[in-house]
Amino acid sequence: MISQKMKYALKALMVLADEKAGPGGALRIEEIAKRAGVPKRFLEHILLEIRNAGIIASIRGRAGGYVLVKEPAEVPLSELLRLIDGPMAPLPCLSRRHYARCEDCTDEETCRIRRVFAEVFWGYLVLIESLTLADMVQANGPAAQIFAA
Repeated sequence: MISQKMKYALKALMVLADEKAGPGGALRIEEIAKRAGVPKRFLEHILLEIRNAGIIASIRGRAGGYVLVKEPAEVPLSELLRLIDGPMAPLPCLSRRHYARCEDCTDEETCRIRRVFAEVFWGYLVLIESLTLADMVQANGPAAQIFAA
């Protein structure tokens, strides 16, 4: 399950992606919050994290604000999830980037819990790693196809 913070981040990024596809100007945080329907006070911290990751940039001055510096197709959802919510694996022993042995595990090779969750997680991971911000802003992207089915 994604956090509320992640939902806010995605909403803000979709606003910035829409702006990049349209007029392409910088948007002030108040405008992003209004268009995304996100509280401004939460958005400030979230946008700072995303800016530090090099996905967006902040521009100073009267016409300043935030802009999406990467193309939406170059922003993987899996990286956003890790950036905002941390590791995605359901068990620490399944995480590729934040691996940790489970405290109560005596043998990972024969652990049935690990085996079952590994199958589910890898299926999820293959799908989520194939999606980008562009898939979220497209009207007929993968999500629309799933809901239409």
